[in-house]
Order: sequence, then C-alpha cells, then structure tokens
Amino acid sequence: MNKNNETINAMASRYSCRSFTDQMPSDDILNAIAQAAVTAPSGMNRQQWRVVVVKNKQLIADMETEGINNLAALPDKSSYKRIMSRGGRLFYNAPCMIVIPIAPTVPPGAELFDCGIVAEQIALAATSLDVNSLICGLVCFSFAGNRRKEFNDKLSFPEGYEIGIAVLLGYATESGKPHEPDLSKIWFVE
Repeated sequence: MNKNNETINAMASRYSCRSFTDQMPSDDILNAIAQAAVTAPSGMNRQQWRVVVVKNKQLIADMETEGINNLAALPDKSSYKRIMSRGGRLFYNAPCMIVIPIAPTVPPGAELFDCGIVAEQIALAATSLDVNSLICGLVCFSFAGNRRKEFNDKLSFPEGYEIGIAVLLGYATESGKPHEPDLSKIWFVE
C-alpha cells in the first residue's frame, strides 16, 4: 500500500465512530464535506440524491427517539437490544449529520448504489478533515413510522424522495481504530 497517498491514508484510517463530543464542526468544514459529497458519481449522472446537512440538535434528538421507538416495536428485538446494549443511542451523540434522501430510478435499486457512493465520499472527506463519522443505516427507522412525512418536510426532501442513509459527523470522545482488513478477500484473475 502507498503510505504517502493522502486518499489511501484516509481510507485506511477511517473508522465508525460511536461516541461523539458535543463539538460541532465549523461551517467551513461542513461545507467542504457537503461539496465533496456532490462530486460523487452516479449511474448515468442522474444524481437521484440530495445532501442535507442537519445541525439542529433538537431535530436530531426527535429523529433518534422516533427511530428507537420504531425499533422497539419490531417483532424481532435483536436490533433494538443491540442498540440498547450500546447505550440506547442511534446517533451516538453526534452533533451533526448529513442525511441523503434518494428518488427511485430505473432499474429499481440503482439509487441505492449511488447513495452508498455519496455516503462513502462524505465519510472519506470527513476523515481527511479530521472529523469523525459513522455511516448510519439505522436512520431509516426514524422514517419508518408516523413521523416520516414530518421529518421529510423538516428536512425539505423534494417530492418523491425518501430516506436513503445518513452519515453522522463530529469529533470522537476517544480515538478509535479502523477494522483490520481481511486481505484473504482479495484475489486476481488473469
């Protein structure tokens, strides 16, 4: 691996932060991360996603409460129990998040690939700017109940857009480590 390459170093050092301080990243940093997000490629350049930077702590708290309530209501309690064992927080006290709403594409499901690319762009840009992140699929539970339309409206989702994923942003309470890569998952075909 090329240890002198800043991009490769950001990829190798990024980890999923699950304990954030209250410190909000500056608007300049958040703007740089959002601008990196919209440079993401998408199938046929459709860009069937939007990038919503959420700094409203009360809105984040309301979304978290709704998500936990919706998880608790599921017949399968495994996800709820896992979250509760980690302190009962979906968003780990993150002061900020970027929500990525998506619109359906043809073929169906292609928008999910594009959404994932945007989320990774955000996480890598954040890491390169010394901001911690967590790509958070559990945000979908915030939109799984009676408050979906309310949250769509508060986040100004365009007509026809629904939740894709979110990336939590902030500063870690303590340093974490990236997962150990499993190099056995790589092979070459010649």
